[in-house]
Amino acid sequence: MDSLGSRIKTLRLEAKLNKAALARKVGVSDVTISYWESGAIKQIGHERLVALAQALGCPLSRLIEGSASRRPAPLYLRSAPPSPWQQPSAGSIEVPFELVPDQQWEGDCYLLTPAPGEKFDFIAAGDLVAVAPTEVFRQPGTYLIEMEGQHFVRRVSQNDAGELRFEGEGSTEATAYTASTRLLGKLVARWQVSMI
Repeated sequence: MDSLGSRIKTLRLEAKLNKAALARKVGVSDVTISYWESGAIKQIGHERLVALAQALGCPLSRLIEGSASRRPAPLYLRSAPPSPWQQPSAGSIEVPFELVPDQQWEGDCYLLTPAPGEKFDFIAAGDLVAVAPTEVFRQPGTYLIEMEGQHFVRRVSQNDAGELRFEGEGSTEATAYTASTRLLGKLVARWQVSMI
């Protein structure tokens, strides 16, 4: 698999930009571009990645994952089951850990985006999320859950008694775990279209 740095350089050359021109478009120094391309700086913030993709004139997914011929298309997240990764054509992705250093997740991850007309807390239309399927609570964070036969995205935590608590975006109260609630996957990365 090629590195993020080599993809930045390849895409920069395809866009016919020198380092200084790309740096101006992204709002960083040309030295920073050199460091990114060489791999000397491995962690690039989400905001800068979005700016890079826009400056290079490519989809964020191509910058993150590489050539379109090797990457699966994002799967549509819908409010009704089944889970998107249960589709026969679903392909997993490798999440570059330099993009999400706080998330060390073993196993498959899938690239999801809300289906047209679907609304989810924490994910806007056009956003991309990497979701690692799991039915086990491993750490606090944002999860895709099924509750009463519908998919929701909720912030999940555990109280002092070990009970799971579910919060929606902007919610002041957490919902307790019920028999109709189950974890489907943890969101390990999110790329927002509305960041710039």
